[in-house]
Amino acid sequence: MKIAQVVLDIPTQALDAPYTYLVAEEKNDDLEFDVAVGCVVLVPFGGRRACGFVVAIEEVSELDLAQRMDPSKLKHVIRALGPAYFDEEGAACAQYLSERYIAPLSACVRLFTPPGGIPRMVRSRDGHWRLEEPTVGEVDDRWITAGPAFGEFRPRKNAAKQIAILKALEAGDLRAVELSAEFGAVASTLKALEAKGAIAIERRRRFRGDAPRGNSFVPSVKPQLTEGQKAAVDAIAQARAAARGETVLIDGVTGSGKTEVYLQAIESVVEAGRTAIVLVPEISLTPQTVARFRGRFGDRVAVMHSRMSQGERYDQWDFIRSGEARVVVGARSALFTPLSNLGLIIIDEEHEGSYKQDSAPRYHARDVALWMVRRAGATLVLGSATPSIESLHAAVKDPLWRAVLLPERANGRPLPQITVIDMAKEFGQGSRSMFSRTLARALEEELAAGRKAVLMLNQRGFAKFVLCRACGFVPSCPHCSTSLTYHEQGAYLTCHHCGYRIPVPGACPECASPYLKKFGAGTQRVEADLRVLIDGFSSVTSEVPIIRMDADTTKGKNAHQDLLDRFASADAAVLLGTQMIAKGLDFDDVTLVGVINADTMLNLPDYRAAERTFDLVEQVAGRAGRAELPGRVMVQTYEADHAAIRAAARYDRALFLRDELPKRKALGYPPYVRMANVLIWGKDEKSVEGQAKALQRDLVRRVSEYGGSAWRVHDAVPCVLAKLRNTYRWHIVVKCPVDADIARVLLPLFRARKADPRVSVAVDVDPNDLL
Repeated sequence: MKIAQVVLDIPTQALDAPYTYLVAEEKNDDLEFDVAVGCVVLVPFGGRRACGFVVAIEEVSELDLAQRMDPSKLKHVIRALGPAYFDEEGAACAQYLSERYIAPLSACVRLFTPPGGIPRMVRSRDGHWRLEEPTVGEVDDRWITAGPAFGEFRPRKNAAKQIAILKALEAGDLRAVELSAEFGAVASTLKALEAKGAIAIERRRRFRGDAPRGNSFVPSVKPQLTEGQKAAVDAIAQARAAARGETVLIDGVTGSGKTEVYLQAIESVVEAGRTAIVLVPEISLTPQTVARFRGRFGDRVAVMHSRMSQGERYDQWDFIRSGEARVVVGARSALFTPLSNLGLIIIDEEHEGSYKQDSAPRYHARDVALWMVRRAGATLVLGSATPSIESLHAAVKDPLWRAVLLPERANGRPLPQITVIDMAKEFGQGSRSMFSRTLARALEEELAAGRKAVLMLNQRGFAKFVLCRACGFVPSCPHCSTSLTYHEQGAYLTCHHCGYRIPVPGACPECASPYLKKFGAGTQRVEADLRVLIDGFSSVTSEVPIIRMDADTTKGKNAHQDLLDRFASADAAVLLGTQMIAKGLDFDDVTLVGVINADTMLNLPDYRAAERTFDLVEQVAGRAGRAELPGRVMVQTYEADHAAIRAAARYDRALFLRDELPKRKALGYPPYVRMANVLIWGKDEKSVEGQAKALQRDLVRRVSEYGGSAWRVHDAVPCVLAKLRNTYRWHIVVKCPVDADIARVLLPLFRARKADPRVSVAVDVDPNDLL
């Protein structure tokens, strides 16, 4: 007999394992789909029906089955609801994700299904469950082609529509909707022509989004590689030959030609009959980026990202499943597309925080990719001008990692000079503008010369902090070396690591200045002030466009690219934006980059604050001087002496690491430990607090029994954002040695935990931040 292991599509930790169902032996010709690994099935569950995903099928004898369970209690799969969406390898990866990231198994399996393309059970208002069909699927168009009697058939002289349609078909096949748009109602006319054999009507699959190029594709020209690029391509080839799941870290400055290394490495993989995945941060996944890969590989490239419609993503997913796609370019979710025979995964800008999922399963794309390539004997390539500290550490410690340096730009141009502007001194000299005199002067010079500038407003994070504009002092915790977070309600400053709390001072504790500022200016206000500044430039005669790119202006479909096109087509212009403009922009005539406020991220109560500031300054600096015109970078800061600022200004990572790593080690942060952040939230404040403290006691007991003396459970405390959308939030941080399996120790506790309907609990293993 045949049994199936089915993961029920019910997202809860309580259903932590597949359920066993019997599969009918006889073939039912009335059913469209067979029960197979990867398909959605309808099964009985309790007193109702449920959808589930088949993750394994096994042939067993009645005797073997009886030794494992009571066969009389097994129920049959009712029917399969669709084709297989993933294979055994996808099922194994879902199990890995569930166990490593302590996430509901059904949520992990769903990653491998097409967007909006699977059926599900929904509960109606009367309490009954019903099956809801997929919201998207294939789209077929009716095409009109020449029939067997096309050349011989002669319509009557007064059959004007028939004559017009046949005349139009002489130029080639046409869609029925195109004929309707041209000639009005044509249904009866087409039916008559089809009956005469003059035309044939057929249905063809239509792909939403980009249309295929056909056979006219000519690959883009491959440029001559620099010595550094050749070394990187060779390192990837050696790792592929070893077939041990090795990782190659390409540590290359902005403009060093990392993308060309990716392209040539992918070309070798495709020629060998294997496939490749390229992950790019969502904000960098522009048509410019996609065009470079399609320019080299044509219609063999599939693209997956959130700015596409659900229908477009479904079509791309189906294109990948068909086997015609050989290269997938997309954001982190592209990892889970049904690409077969994987040979290479590339993660560009690998330091980016967007590779960490912020909802269950809270996976990191880098770690999942590493698991995948080691299973497949493939190769993982990580590229960045500012690799994460974890990756730099692994490249030194792990024998399956190797690093390749690209210290120079591919075109031989020098990196732009970075000037650090001390805003405290500017303020002391009487300046009250958010634009320093130095930046304003440089901006006028470049715009007057007809060139372009990029200004970045560093808005990352939500926590507000207080800063003295006279001396640059930021109130910080005496116990944790982090800035105190400003709370407007109650007017107090607090540390969200240890609970230290003080009232907001009326004057600066360092210099007694009354000029204490709560930081955070929005892009709209900066745009208005910038307009006033530019209009006051005497040497700039015509109005210079300001193109603002932030979450508001890029909401619409294609808005991101439309704004970049406006910027590219202007003579002199300013691109003003948030972090989304720090990477992926390649304009030859950008000669000035300005960072308006480098301190916003630096003073967040986050152990990665310094690293993110260093990364951001170096990344945004790379937008200037990428071609023949020289570039310069202005960084405005109240922390001119901070190691992250000083090191970024000198492109000196060693200086930054000498300051940062001892702090990480002393305070117990990655790469020297592993962490799990246990999140507790709910509408009732007392219930959340009570559950958090009870869970802390359970964690202490579990860790003491199974973890070891090197493990540590921190006290349950409110999150930095303690209340969000009327929901109260607490968290507990667990730390363990870097080589320990933190999920193995914590997983049984959370699988066995009885759910409280008033309080939600989730575990973020290897969190990207603790905010």
